[in-house]
Amino acid sequence: MLGFRILAVCILGLVLTSDSHSGCPFCGATGQTFSGDVNQANLIVFGTLSNAKRDPDEFGKGTTDMTIEVVVKDHEYLQGKKVITLPRYVPSDPKTPTKYLVFCEVYAGGIDPYRGEAVKPDSKIAEYLKGALAIRAKDTPARLKYFFDYLDSPDDVISLDALMEFANADYKDEQAVFHMFPADKVAKWLKDPNTPASRFGLYGSMLGHCGNATEHAPLLREMLEDPKKRYASGIDGLLAGYVILDPKAGWKYVRTLLADDKQEFMIRYAALRTARFFWDYRRDVIPANDIVAAMTLVIRQADIADLPIDDLRKWGRWELTEKVLSLYNEKTHSIPIIKRAIIRFALSAPGDNKVAAEFVRARREEDPERVKDIEQLLELERSTPKPETKVPETK
Repeated sequence: MLGFRILAVCILGLVLTSDSHSGCPFCGATGQTFSGDVNQANLIVFGTLSNAKRDPDEFGKGTTDMTIEVVVKDHEYLQGKKVITLPRYVPSDPKTPTKYLVFCEVYAGGIDPYRGEAVKPDSKIAEYLKGALAIRAKDTPARLKYFFDYLDSPDDVISLDALMEFANADYKDEQAVFHMFPADKVAKWLKDPNTPASRFGLYGSMLGHCGNATEHAPLLREMLEDPKKRYASGIDGLLAGYVILDPKAGWKYVRTLLADDKQEFMIRYAALRTARFFWDYRRDVIPANDIVAAMTLVIRQADIADLPIDDLRKWGRWELTEKVLSLYNEKTHSIPIIKRAIIRFALSAPGDNKVAAEFVRARREEDPERVKDIEQLLELERSTPKPETKVPETK
């Protein structure tokens, strides 16, 4: 079970970001967007490729002509040119008509195309990117309003790029704009069987901000109960949206998931991540003490205990010292990863915490090398700068 736990967390860690204050908590992996590439590119053009010629002396090299239809980002190199020659061999397939968006650097009087996106002939990608460039100087909420309208674009390249814009945005910026979005449209996306599960987190949290408890909380609860959807990577975003819409019922549901050790690990882990989200960002919705109480529901579950113990340590909840340290000698918790988490908790406690000090003394006598190694890792953690997040508290 623990081996599966470690694998599952590692895999989920590749596609989720809520453990960090950088980027959208529920959007999945971040990456470079088209508008993010604009500053690097000297010129960006859209058009049709033709006349591909292979270099007879070097395999894979050659040239291809590009007929320019739209200049997305202009440069003096393009002056008077309707056709440019790319120093790349890009053969076309007459059975599959394709156009390209090409990003180029201008170097030593020539061009170096470093990024190209193949799209359908009727793609609106040039129009989309020109619009993105027009609003790039505006603040993030204003830019997210623009990209929202392209999240359901029939052009997958555009839709994915718009999604990445949200993935790269901080929650505080999303919070400032989510409430402006049309709830019915977001709900429609969630109900659509063709919506990728990877988007549930973003859309669920979005609906939590722009929807209403009467109409939309039941939709999120229904999705959370759906066996075909509740194992999606965005389950924590659905949970967060549910809690924001209906704090009493939603938080009770989160606590129920955390307390039930018969739930699949990934479900409990999603609930734990939801609790972290409210601690990091929305203590105005769920008070700090309620979040802490929810985390204590899982410290006795051996397949996940190290995670909430580490959270409680980072949050400085030293009033729980005896409860946490008492787990050290439990047979169910005699797993190295859990024992290390408990020792980290004790080592991080204030100097006047006598219970923690006595615990550390005993561990030094028992295994001084282990304690030394953990101390070094803690020192490394402390020396790593962390972005600050201002969290509103419940009044």
